[in-house]
Amino acid sequence: MTDISAIPLTRIDGAYDSLAEHKGNVLLVVNVASKCGLTPQYEGLEKLYNEYKDKGFEILGFPANDFGAQEPGTHEEIMEFCSVNYGVSFPLFAKADVTGEGKQPLYAELTKAQPEKVGPAEEFRERLKGYGMTPTEDPEVLWNFEKFLIAKDGSVAGRFAPGIEPNSPELVGAIEAELAK
Repeated sequence: MTDISAIPLTRIDGAYDSLAEHKGNVLLVVNVASKCGLTPQYEGLEKLYNEYKDKGFEILGFPANDFGAQEPGTHEEIMEFCSVNYGVSFPLFAKADVTGEGKQPLYAELTKAQPEKVGPAEEFRERLKGYGMTPTEDPEVLWNFEKFLIAKDGSVAGRFAPGIEPNSPELVGAIEAELAK
């Protein structure tokens, strides 16, 4: 398996980044979208970020247009939307695929490292089918706002289904446990 900290990443403003740049911090990697029923999770993510950022926690947002074309905007439009509507101050990255053959290398490695997710994934799949959509199967990312927890040592410590809210006891407990290590 590839060392995920070495995978080159591009911030939404074009700057270079990698998980190595965040070494020693607990990270929450989230694929985000501006026109999704889960988009209000931005508010909870920003609160979570502000609550724990001084304790060595970061959120890294990865806009993706994989699911129902719910992230159609340009990088500039995404930045403006996140800033104006949710006051997002955590880092956002360049829009890229998180599923399928063309998925960005980070997501290929994250799904290999943690193929199963915590939370109501099957219920979420059934809801998507009810809307006439064909959901992905594990280990693929199920939908927008799926969350990967990265430990201070760079290992994948957890994966949470899209329906797991940023303030959920499962997610907050996992973050706090990793911060305590």
